[in-house]
Amino acid sequence: MDIVQTFGNIVSSQAEEHPERAEKILYAGWRAQLLNLTVNADKRLPPARQYAARVCMEKITQAMKHPEKAAATSLFTPYEPLQAAGIIPFSVEQMSSFIGGSHAERKFLELAGNAGFSETMCSYHRIFLGAAACNMMPKPKFTVYTTLVCDGNLITFPYIQRHFDIPGFCIDVPFEQNEDAVHNVEQQLHQMVEFIQDCTGTRITHEALREAMARSWRSSLDYRRFLKASPGKRLPADMTNEMYAFMMNHVLSGSPETEKYCHMLAGEMEQAPESNGLRLVWLHTMPFSQAPLIERINFNDKAFITACDLAVDPVRIDIDPDKPYESMARRLVYSCMNGPTENRIRLALDMARETEADGVVLFNHWGCKATLGASHLIKQQVEEAGYPCLLLDGDGVDEANRSDGQTSTRFDAFLELLEERRA
Repeated sequence: MDIVQTFGNIVSSQAEEHPERAEKILYAGWRAQLLNLTVNADKRLPPARQYAARVCMEKITQAMKHPEKAAATSLFTPYEPLQAAGIIPFSVEQMSSFIGGSHAERKFLELAGNAGFSETMCSYHRIFLGAAACNMMPKPKFTVYTTLVCDGNLITFPYIQRHFDIPGFCIDVPFEQNEDAVHNVEQQLHQMVEFIQDCTGTRITHEALREAMARSWRSSLDYRRFLKASPGKRLPADMTNEMYAFMMNHVLSGSPETEKYCHMLAGEMEQAPESNGLRLVWLHTMPFSQAPLIERINFNDKAFITACDLAVDPVRIDIDPDKPYESMARRLVYSCMNGPTENRIRLALDMARETEADGVVLFNHWGCKATLGASHLIKQQVEEAGYPCLLLDGDGVDEANRSDGQTSTRFDAFLELLEERRA
């Protein structure tokens, strides 16, 4: 048994009866990993991706150490106002991903079930809820979340608020993509800022928001530069680091860390060596710890990911730093994840064309009803546009909800198809 699995077993064994002890063990392990990422970074990764790994680990440990300065957030929640108030994001998706990466997810999924949460619910949310239910998760100061995409948000965050007796704010994003919807969300964002100010006692100035949005805009331009430079090139990565990309672009939007990361990433891609490997556009989240995909994608010059919609989506919306509320609202309303499925298809095809992809992989994460329901329509229209599309069923963080044999067989057949098309 490897050291990570042993660590996960120790955390799991303590979680229910001794949650404070489990939290301390988890925090100590993650701090040790942060030190390892700092002094013994994976040299296979370019500097930008080494940096993203450190930042993401640092932020989650900061949230655990200083929960009084943290807010539980959903993936699409604008970070800029929280940053202006000195609040650390305590992301559902990030926290659960790290627990899954520590091989401790099964215990928290069990505890979520014991608390009455359905197995049909997204596993990212169930892990987070399980950690909260047993009080292993530290108490955040408040919650801020959106209704965008994930129906789990409407279960998870109200529960967190009740369980910890903390306030919360929900941004209700209209399904329609029009200027009335932008105005509606803009007004809600003004209310959210007032809510954050009331919770923290910190005034969020227009100038602070403008500066954060200016960083978001510069980050977006650099990430676009990264994508534009990618055809015919390869910048080494693993699936975990591909996950970090959408954590940086969403959870830490407008931060100095994301601005630095995107700038480094663009420069490194422009200088990256040429590659003739199979180029894949990835849609939705990633099972970063699943062995068959690790073997076939991580640091592989023969087949690799060129772009992921969850990382690209927030950077494709133009930003006016002088209009921070409108810009944040526009980013939410015009997200590819909002509105009809055609929006996701349009972005998938845009990414495929820009990065000169050979094919598209859509990961059907268990519990994500929005993706599962749309998957066959996405596949059909992507293939009609000339790109082979693989629907890959599985779970982003729950190892028990995967089929390694089926994944191996289907992924190998897909790569073989792409090779044949090239020939």
